[in-house]
Amino acid sequence: MRWEEFAAFAGDGEEQYESTIDLDLSLLSKPKDYYRILEVKYDANEECIRSNYIRLALKWHPDKKKGEDCSTSRFQEINEAYKVLSDPAKRRAYDREILPQIQDYNFIDYLNRHKGLILTCNGLGIR
Repeated sequence: MRWEEFAAFAGDGEEQYESTIDLDLSLLSKPKDYYRILEVKYDANEECIRSNYIRLALKWHPDKKKGEDCSTSRFQEINEAYKVLSDPAKRRAYDREILPQIQDYNFIDYLNRHKGLILTCNGLGIR
């Protein structure tokens, strides 16, 4: 039985109902890791973030990469990441709220992210 035949068969004598479920699929998507987008460590200082932003912005600028559709979206991601990580208040909020939701850490990334806590708990401290 083909789909058209099934639809005609299933529609005989039954009322059609509209779906009342409204799904917001943006909630299911994984948040962006701005540190990876700017290719910096999680404990990077402002100067490192700024220099990587300038390097990546020049590399992915749409005027330099004419004809590539992905360059515009990549450039916008880089700008978005820099706006968040360059502002101390936004960066603290991002680190506190969104960064723990990113679950694709490998072991090395996890240790780099939490090395201060791990070393302090072991009594070694950080310098």
